[in-house]
Amino acid sequence: MFQNKTFRKAWKGFWQPILGLGIFQWIVVVIMAIPIWFSYFTSIKRISNIDVFYKYRKKPAIFVFWHGRSLMLSPIICLGGMQAYAVASRHKDGRMMAKLQRLFGLRAIYGSSHKGGVSVLREGLRVLNKGDFGICMSPDGPGGPSLRVQDGALYFAKMSGAPIIPVCFSAKRAWFQERWDRYLLALPFNKLTVRVGEPVFVPKKCSAEEFEQIRKNLEDVMVQQVHDMDAEFGHPMVEQDLTASEFKKKKREDKQLKKSKKR
Repeated sequence: MFQNKTFRKAWKGFWQPILGLGIFQWIVVVIMAIPIWFSYFTSIKRISNIDVFYKYRKKPAIFVFWHGRSLMLSPIICLGGMQAYAVASRHKDGRMMAKLQRLFGLRAIYGSSHKGGVSVLREGLRVLNKGDFGICMSPDGPGGPSLRVQDGALYFAKMSGAPIIPVCFSAKRAWFQERWDRYLLALPFNKLTVRVGEPVFVPKKCSAEEFEQIRKNLEDVMVQQVHDMDAEFGHPMVEQDLTASEFKKKKREDKQLKKSKKR
């Protein structure tokens, strides 16, 4: 047991500095992009309400999607000629994902609702005010709670006048990762469904109660969106209110419980 822990610690100490290097991250994301494209081009795709996407792909709009449902939206954005920035975490994993998104045509705004929120809002408004770029973001990222819309996207919409457009995808042959967001990886030779929701506007002059009602309505639409799409393929319902920290804590506790039972 001690030898295993020592090995894992040494292995982690070896790889972490390497994964922090920009050039190595670019190599990794290029390798990651290959199976994404392969899955996309070998799958049958059905996109609902595609007219809304085409209408706003080169306009100031905020496209929102759950943190666990970003993967196969990237090639659609790329091939659809969308001009947008994506909000990414400053963490090294977030920076690596930002590099992956860059391969699909999305530039990065670094920050989150927890860290760098003011700078993200300022930079996002600058992007939207250009008039020909949108923003892509996960309202429940980067650490949850899952399937809960945080206020960031609504502030962008309120202060810029740009609409919020909810987007989701699901896949018949799916691998759900054991994470707080149940990240969905679509396998090759698949059937993919993408649903583009109707635009949601937030008035510049709205009360706190009206703001919360719009937030709740948007959340309800997005939750119904993902549950309906997954139900079509018989997938289990994705849970709400999972957070990254609580999920990791529970995994550690379960692991310790299993060890204690073996003794």
